[in-house]
Amino acid sequence: MNADPEKSKTLDSSKTIAFPKTIAFQGELGAFSHAAALATFPSGKLLPCVTFEQTIAAVQESKADFAVVPVENSLYGRITDIHHILPQSSLFIVGEYFLPIRMNLLGLPGAKLADIKSVQSLSVALGQCRRFISKHDLVAINAVDTAGSAREVSELGDISRSAIASTIAAQIYGLEIIEKNIEDASHNTTRFLIMSRDKSQPAPDGNNIKTTFIFRVRNVPAALYKAMGGFATNSVNMLKLESYMVEGSFTATQFYADIEGHPDDKNVQLAFEELGFFTDHFAILGVYPGAKN
Repeated sequence: MNADPEKSKTLDSSKTIAFPKTIAFQGELGAFSHAAALATFPSGKLLPCVTFEQTIAAVQESKADFAVVPVENSLYGRITDIHHILPQSSLFIVGEYFLPIRMNLLGLPGAKLADIKSVQSLSVALGQCRRFISKHDLVAINAVDTAGSAREVSELGDISRSAIASTIAAQIYGLEIIEKNIEDASHNTTRFLIMSRDKSQPAPDGNNIKTTFIFRVRNVPAALYKAMGGFATNSVNMLKLESYMVEGSFTATQFYADIEGHPDDKNVQLAFEELGFFTDHFAILGVYPGAKN
C-alpha cells in the first residue's frame, strides 16, 4: 500500500498544518511489525503496543490512524489471534504488505554460537526456526515478541542467552548477530494488513483488487459446497478460505476468505448473491489493492 504519510487539518482559509499519521503495531521497537509499519508509512509516528488487542484498540480509540498487523506467514501459517479479533473490530482493511522475514540469532557482544544454551522469541519466530534450534540443541523460550526478547537478552547480560530477532533490533539493543538468516526456508514472508477506522476502497477497475470477507454457512447438508459453487461458476478466483470456531462452539464455524475482484464487479456480485442463499452471516472486512508478493 502506498499510503500518504501525512494528514492535514485546515485551521482557516490561509493556514494548514500537516500532522504525521500515527501507526500502531504489536511489539517493541525493532520488531518485524515495526519494519512493516516503516515500509508502509515511512514518515509515520510509530506507536508500539503490547498485544494485538491493544494495537486494534489504538485505532478504535483514535490514538492511532492505522494499525499494521500480521495475518499469516509463509512458513508458520496464519496468525490465529488476529483472525478472531478482526471481525469484531469494526475496522476496515485498506491495504496489505508482504515483508520478507530474515531471522537472526542475536547475543551479547563477544558471544559465540558455542556459548548459547537458550534462545527466546515470539512463538511464531521460534516456529520459523525449528531446524536451527533443533540442530544446535537450544532451549526455546516463548516471549511476547522478537524485539522484546532482544531487549531482555541485553538487560540480562547472560552470555548463554540469545534472541531471534531482526537486524534493527540488534542495533537498537546493542547486541551482535551470531548467525544470520536462520529461518527454515528462504521464502519466509509475512503478510500484513493495514487497518483503518475509515472505509476506503479502490474503484472497480479490475486492476489487482482483493476483497476480504467473513461468513457462516447455514446448518444444512452441503451448505459450504453449495456456497462455494457461485465463485467457481462465475470465475471468481478464491485466494484463501479458512475456518475457525465461534465462541467455543464446535458447530458454529466462521469462514474467512480472500478473493480477487471488487464487490461491484458483476461476477463477484453474482457469486455473493449465491453465497447469500446458504449463509446466515456475511460481512466484508475490506476492499483494497493487492500488494506484490
